[in-house]
Amino acid sequence: MLLGRRRKAVVETERMTLRLPQHGDFRDWSLLREESREFLAPWEPSWSSDHLTRKAFTNRVYWAQRAETAGTAVPFFMIRREDGRVLGAITLDNVRRGPAQAGTLGYWIGARHARQGYMREAIGAVVHYAFHQLDLSRIEAACLPENLASRGALEKSGFKYEGVAQAYLQINGRWRNHVLYSNLRADRRGKTDVG
Repeated sequence: MLLGRRRKAVVETERMTLRLPQHGDFRDWSLLREESREFLAPWEPSWSSDHLTRKAFTNRVYWAQRAETAGTAVPFFMIRREDGRVLGAITLDNVRRGPAQAGTLGYWIGARHARQGYMREAIGAVVHYAFHQLDLSRIEAACLPENLASRGALEKSGFKYEGVAQAYLQINGRWRNHVLYSNLRADRRGKTDVG
């Protein structure tokens, strides 16, 4: 029996549509990233010299499609419903099946959209999607210890502090420690499929 093509991931929140990036998002995305460069630089890996080019963006779109189809990641763009503008992105990456049933959350938001509750809204929606659509049991996230906005968004979204990972990621050209957080699916705590 042939199965129909699987529908691409879309999540609706109160103010946004979370969906995979599309080629038509390039201009909005590149302008937002460029104007937010100084805001984002302290928290992100260094940008490659071609980071804001159409070719790099095209590669990003194709990667997002392949990763979502393979079930290894769900890279969402945060699209404000009222005007269709890209606000940022949130990605559930490193999806692991089998005994782990886990994934890792990463995100960014444009400077002009920060501190308006968009990221917290997106985090809550993606966690719900991960638990109830993807059937995951654990979502992990990491951020720099001094990134109080990110830590606050995670904590207000039900994530719990777990510890510090030494030299976890290269951020802005340096290996940096990160604080680790997790959110566990409540109805699975302590349960297994083993009889």
